[in-house]
Amino acid sequence: MPLSLLAKILAGGQSKAAEAGIPILGGHSVRDPEPKYGMAVTGVVHPKRILTNAGAKTGDVLLLTKPLGSGILTTALKQGIAPRKWMRQAISVMSTLNQRAGEALAAKQSQVNALTDVTGFGLLGHLLGMMKASRRRARISWAQIPILDGALQLAAGGVVPGGTKSSLEHVKPRVRFAPEVPPEGRWLLADAQTNGGLLAAIPARAARQTLSRLSRAGVAAVCIGEVVEGNVGIEVNR
Repeated sequence: MPLSLLAKILAGGQSKAAEAGIPILGGHSVRDPEPKYGMAVTGVVHPKRILTNAGAKTGDVLLLTKPLGSGILTTALKQGIAPRKWMRQAISVMSTLNQRAGEALAAKQSQVNALTDVTGFGLLGHLLGMMKASRRRARISWAQIPILDGALQLAAGGVVPGGTKSSLEHVKPRVRFAPEVPPEGRWLLADAQTNGGLLAAIPARAARQTLSRLSRAGVAAVCIGEVVEGNVGIEVNR
């Protein structure tokens, strides 16, 4: 690959770090057949303001701040079958920081009990991690899940990343799907996301106010389900 492409990659990382108010300190290079770029992030947080994935309570509602499908769409891009209009939306979502969503959810008024992001293990993997840590059960609605344009059609056509298949296989023992949830929907729910959204468990009484706060911050969050009593796991209804 030309050095001009490397320069664009580094410039893109720099621009996002600057947007987040983060200085880049040092770095190193690796020779490898496949190009890789990433950052290790170090920060400081007050001990009393730490939000973990372990505090979800029965009756909490589950909020998701970004649509799913980036793993499937980027796989389609590699295969040369992703229309430009679909990729424009996917790139916009992937390059949007979670900063505004995080700040809104970290506000005391949001009363967040548990928080995680949705990345390599997909929504089901990260939600199951939250339920295990909280010793609770989640019930989500397939119809409420936000999805990137084109992702469902691609998954129905067999465009599914290997990591997504592994993620679904891993969570299957703890997930019960309603018959109405299509096979491609299961792939979407397990799809590995690049800079996916935040997943929060908050008291139902605070949901409307928190959704309004997120909306004012420019975050299109949606309620996808709730935390219920029962064995650790996930129920996916229609």
